[in-house]
Amino acid sequence: MPISQKIRDLIDNAWTDGAPCLLATAGPDGPNISPKGSMLVFDDEHLAYWERSKRQALENLGHERRVAVIYANMKAQREGVLESGFLRFYGTAELHAEGAMREAIFARLNKREQEHAGADKGIGVLIKIERAADVRGKALG
Repeated sequence: MPISQKIRDLIDNAWTDGAPCLLATAGPDGPNISPKGSMLVFDDEHLAYWERSKRQALENLGHERRVAVIYANMKAQREGVLESGFLRFYGTAELHAEGAMREAIFARLNKREQEHAGADKGIGVLIKIERAADVRGKALG
């Protein structure tokens, strides 16, 4: 699924723009939604982020790898940058605690994330996108 440069730029800069992506996971104790300031478009088939808090989202991923990511930016919609200010990505997460993929994800993080406390002990998370659409159900492209 090709991801446009416009959407790549918005997601890669979401934290800086004040519109961080939210990650939804599910586990034995129920759902969890958490902001992921390091979320980025890894390639046309994957999102990625750096898991350094190692709390509920990581625990849930140990039980269920299916996730949803939402990017919400009403300012972008009002300014005509996006038709819909809400983008949803559904997929399956892979954890990379070591190895080449972990290092590749780390290398793509912005400087703030690379230098954040605990970054050296983080886990790279690669999300295989299975479906992506705006809040109205229009496929992203």
